[in-house]
Amino acid sequence: MKKSKISTPAWITEGYDSPAEYEKAKGGSSTKKKKPAVKKAKGKVFNVKECPKCKSDDVGLVLSNSDSEEGGGEEWECHKCGWKGKDIHVRELTEDEFLRYLDERGREVA
Repeated sequence: MKKSKISTPAWITEGYDSPAEYEKAKGGSSTKKKKPAVKKAKGKVFNVKECPKCKSDDVGLVLSNSDSEEGGGEEWECHKCGWKGKDIHVRELTEDEFLRYLDERGREVA
């Protein structure tokens, strides 16, 4: 009996992270609507936090000295428009996009 050659599984060649994710995207045993598979960016990914109101990246984390459990959460503040809140906008950029982003804003890369 002749053995067949080993081949790379379809879930890997099509960019999925697991066989379960592949089955789910291809309409496996799940009865839910199919969601298109999100392919991850290759290489390093940079997260840039922006104000949801004015889209400025000049935001900072507000630290509080509250002893209560609710007060210990993270809250963001925009230094440009004064917005405060917890729902910060995060953009994921590849290395090339991030370098272009810094260049557009006149920031030097060390």
